[in-house]
Amino acid sequence: MANKQILIVCGEASGDLNAANLAKEILKINSEIKISAVGGSLLRKAGAEVFYDIKELSVIGFFDVLRKLPEFFRLKRIVLEKIRAEKFDVVVLVDFSGFNLRLAKEINNQVPVIYYISPQVWASRSGRINSIKKYIRQVVVLFKFEEDFYRRHGMEVKFAGHPLLDVVSPTIEKEKLLKELDFSESKNTLALLPGSRKQEIEHILPVMLKSASLIAKSKPELQIVIAKSTQVSWEIYRKYTDRFKLNLKIIEGKTYDCLNIADFALVASGTATLETAIMQKPFAIVYRMNLLNYLLYRPQVRIPYIGMVNIVAQKKIIPEFIQFGARPKKIAAEALKILQNPSRLEQIKHGLLEVKNSLGEKGASARAAQILLKFLDKAQ
Repeated sequence: MANKQILIVCGEASGDLNAANLAKEILKINSEIKISAVGGSLLRKAGAEVFYDIKELSVIGFFDVLRKLPEFFRLKRIVLEKIRAEKFDVVVLVDFSGFNLRLAKEINNQVPVIYYISPQVWASRSGRINSIKKYIRQVVVLFKFEEDFYRRHGMEVKFAGHPLLDVVSPTIEKEKLLKELDFSESKNTLALLPGSRKQEIEHILPVMLKSASLIAKSKPELQIVIAKSTQVSWEIYRKYTDRFKLNLKIIEGKTYDCLNIADFALVASGTATLETAIMQKPFAIVYRMNLLNYLLYRPQVRIPYIGMVNIVAQKKIIPEFIQFGARPKKIAAEALKILQNPSRLEQIKHGLLEVKNSLGEKGASARAAQILLKFLDKAQ
């Protein structure tokens, strides 16, 4: 399989991480393969030739997309020119469905296209399944229920399992971190995970902090830790935390360590809900977005839950407080109810363990790489 060429296209930090792990595993198996990419620093470190850096591409909501439309059009032209200039054996699309599905349509089967971390058509905009069937040769999915979904629609699909199982692990012992933070092992610790992007934090962190201050009224010795995103400045966090007199610490880039010391967490919807489930920590989902974005987005959603944990479980394990329902009094009351009820805590932990077990075994990126290389073998 020497001289084979793969093009990988992703558009966000999480996509860069998953694409980088995939690229690493491909090159481990066959270092002769050339990987070109639209990606970020992680893909570059993994050995891909990144010809377009995604640093400024991340968007939240309809209006953010509109603002960046010229850049998306420019990127599509660049990618299509690259495909015309080089003889790629396969194009691998990673997440980033708004852009990647349009790109697949433009490629129009001139090159075989595989989708890794596929669009969530089972949740919203189900009509996109027709485009996927027409322009995508094979789908590689992270969840077992997605495999069933695509199979029902007559698509070639492979279940690789979830790559988070390989990375979710604390880096420091619980007792050591508690000591460093001057926290007590005998007191309750609440972790706040308000998201990884500026817009998310501005909408969600104030709600979480108000909720935490209400919880602290019933539990005056409450210790609070905020998992800080490396992508967002300290000023954004302090702008909100300075308004509250709480026993609070902010830790940058150590989400799993923050969760490891927590008895309970408030978590923004998204990947973090699965990370928290893998860490086996009881939590509640809190999510707010720009009102106009929410009003445009909500009618498209066809499933009863927003949190991946509840979607995977196909039942409500974790309470969800979304948009108008994200009210501090309600959030605090539910958190206290759970913390003060040992049998409810055990019930939640049991549900989270079932979700974790459904994500497959460790080694998802390696399995995805093997699926991709097997596809290339057949295409020879």
